[in-house]
Amino acid sequence: MSAEPKESFDREASLTSGLVELVCRKPVAESDLRWTALFTLDAVANIIGGSVDPSSQPLLEWGRAESLNTGRIAFVYGGLSTVLELDAMHRESAVHAGTVVVPAVLAILKGKRFGGRRLLTTILRGSEVAFRVGRAAGPSHYKIYQNTATCGPYGSAFAAGLLFDLSESQLVHALGNAGTQSSGLWEYRETGAMTKQLHAGRAAEAGLIAAQLAAVGFTGPLKILEGTRGFFKAACPDAIPSAVLRGPDEPWALIGMSIKPWPSSRHTHPAIESALGVARDLKGREIDTVEVDTYQAAVDLCGKGGPIDPHRGKSSIQYCVAAALTDGSVSIESYTDEACSRYKSLAQNVTVKAAEPYSSAYPKAWGAGVSAQLKDGSKLTFSCENVKGDPEAPMSEEEMKAKARVSLESGGVKDPNRFISEILAMANDGDMPIMTFFP
Repeated sequence: MSAEPKESFDREASLTSGLVELVCRKPVAESDLRWTALFTLDAVANIIGGSVDPSSQPLLEWGRAESLNTGRIAFVYGGLSTVLELDAMHRESAVHAGTVVVPAVLAILKGKRFGGRRLLTTILRGSEVAFRVGRAAGPSHYKIYQNTATCGPYGSAFAAGLLFDLSESQLVHALGNAGTQSSGLWEYRETGAMTKQLHAGRAAEAGLIAAQLAAVGFTGPLKILEGTRGFFKAACPDAIPSAVLRGPDEPWALIGMSIKPWPSSRHTHPAIESALGVARDLKGREIDTVEVDTYQAAVDLCGKGGPIDPHRGKSSIQYCVAAALTDGSVSIESYTDEACSRYKSLAQNVTVKAAEPYSSAYPKAWGAGVSAQLKDGSKLTFSCENVKGDPEAPMSEEEMKAKARVSLESGGVKDPNRFISEILAMANDGDMPIMTFFP
């Protein structure tokens, strides 16, 4: 039995109250549900595939040693969802909602049953909340903090709250307590630590716990975003508060997700696509040096060089470009010790810098250009403004199914085609397939 907070609910009182009203009332079309089903398939496949990756084993070992409640199950699912680096991203907000909102929903499903359309609508709405907060955080926030970690809890809290049948007033309190838990620093990039799993896991768990507390009358700050000691004041020097409620009638943000075709940081993808364009024209000729032009955030997070190894390689433009140029393709197999030994020499001859037109186009467009100086004296160049998987160059439904199938098969799903069909059937109110691998 949920308990109403004592405070009255004033929709004009805060940004979160306005956000709750906007998202709860935003209409959902059949096409929105179909896309959300594909997005959910992508996220679930990443969790299952990630569960067998060597880098997920410390997290799984910890989880199996704990007495896991719903929040900690969300934590584990969130961590697993990031391991393969195949998690979809919303460019404007820099939030990976599939690593936060979907894990929270899956955790609540343990022992409970909801119709597929309700689950998809919940994921769609929860993701919208995270995206709207993320796009309002401003560019300076993203230089220090990972938006998925800091803005994700708002989305997981909202989604969990919907499944707990919270009132709009309770949802505002849940968002307040989700936001006060926001954390997640980029420092782990300096050493290639596993902290990204912690970021997504904690964001999923924090929001879910905030919703559970709101259900029993636990109150939270109403102005967690814009308050004098709130999120924007504390961590967002150039926040854009108006972006939270901007464009109430625009398409759902989830429809504008960028789906990852390659298992690496999204900031490496423009360089990968351009390098693959160069590779198609190599025709056996040898490369001397490579120059990559891109936008500043990509340089800051993925272009500073440093030690070369398969794990760090997923967040290294130099490594990813060397892989694309050497093999003419990039896949999970590109991030192994054997592959790394083949890429090291070329990766050390790749330079990365911020340059136009990519700098000013970011964050609306994430682009890059690659120029390869060949040993025969000639030069090959290729550039892209948008990348495969972006809304401007979307992956087809069949391509998304094929991507999911690889992860599901590697994760031990016996009949991946049936699993895929069941996920997509949720748009017609089918049940979510049961995930039994963990815990």
